[in-house]
Amino acid sequence: MTFWHFISGDPAPYSRIGDLGSLLRRLHALEPPAALQLPNEDILDRVQPRIEKAPIAESDRRFLLRRLDELSDEVAALEYVLPACAVHGDAHIGNVMIADDGAPVLIDFERFAYGQPEWDLGMTATETRTAGWWSDAQYQTFVDAYGFDVTQWSGFQTVQAVHQLKMTTWIMQNVQESQDIADEYDARMRTIRDGLSSTWSPR
Repeated sequence: MTFWHFISGDPAPYSRIGDLGSLLRRLHALEPPAALQLPNEDILDRVQPRIEKAPIAESDRRFLLRRLDELSDEVAALEYVLPACAVHGDAHIGNVMIADDGAPVLIDFERFAYGQPEWDLGMTATETRTAGWWSDAQYQTFVDAYGFDVTQWSGFQTVQAVHQLKMTTWIMQNVQESQDIADEYDARMRTIRDGLSSTWSPR
């Protein structure tokens, strides 16, 4: 049995990106709950099963598995600058609600774990640098609200590459549903395979 708290409100609009930064700052400052043993965050744990099961070309599958091996080594070598803490695990604006009283509420704690806050922060940074979903001014609002710019950290290139891989393998699972999804998967693959710049569609 689980209990759910009803939030009377609406999904946060993009104009509230600063609220995501503030909510993550508050979350990352909390002491891990003593009565609950949080799992350790495994940032890549879902990627390999997705690649192995997806209805994609074998050449793509081989490439993605090689890329996963490369990034696994890079992640293991990262030297983080922020202290480990409780992390959300899927920290994007779609997981923020605005209650009827105007208060922002962070939702969807399916991936809640103990890990590095750089991964939570890296999601919005990747959405800005890779996907083009945020303007520089909007991203700066997020940074100002949190108090740290993960793109200035030497490990961000790896964090960005991991999020690119995760975002691509997530949509990859649904390539047979429509031509639009198949086209979006192809666009994301061009980015991670060839480094080609293209605006990703939010999905």
